[in-house]
Amino acid sequence: MDRALEPGNVGERELLLAWLAFHRDALAYKCDGLSAEQMVSASASPSDLSLLGLVRHMTEMERVYLVHALAGGELRFAYCSDTTPDADIAGLEPAMSAASVDLWLRERAHADQLLSRAGSLDSAAAGNDYTVRWNLIKVIQEYARHNGHADIIRQRIDGATGE
Repeated sequence: MDRALEPGNVGERELLLAWLAFHRDALAYKCDGLSAEQMVSASASPSDLSLLGLVRHMTEMERVYLVHALAGGELRFAYCSDTTPDADIAGLEPAMSAASVDLWLRERAHADQLLSRAGSLDSAAAGNDYTVRWNLIKVIQEYARHNGHADIIRQRIDGATGE
């Protein structure tokens, strides 16, 4: 799998986009080569957290803080709702794997299109009261935080380590 490298010393916009690509690829790498059953393997009881749960959670983060934030309009969650707030992580089945990964990749592509058209990082986002910069950093920190979880989950599945 070709992966984005850690960014060098570049301008702020390029730096933030490079870190986003790096962390997206890190999560994809942790999922690479796993079966649908392995993707829903919970990390440690009593936690429901799995690699598929992380993919679905990051789909929600991409949607809320990039797609919705940059495009505006009505916010529609991919998985969660008022009655099922943890549907991105809880109750997952192997049969959900392929469609969930596909939606994650589509959401990322949509976010990338919107980011390419976004004005200044200081611009107010259309879907919330924060700047483009704030929303971008929010998603990067979500990936960084959850990629630590992904490291542990993957190691528990098959012993694989590394970014």
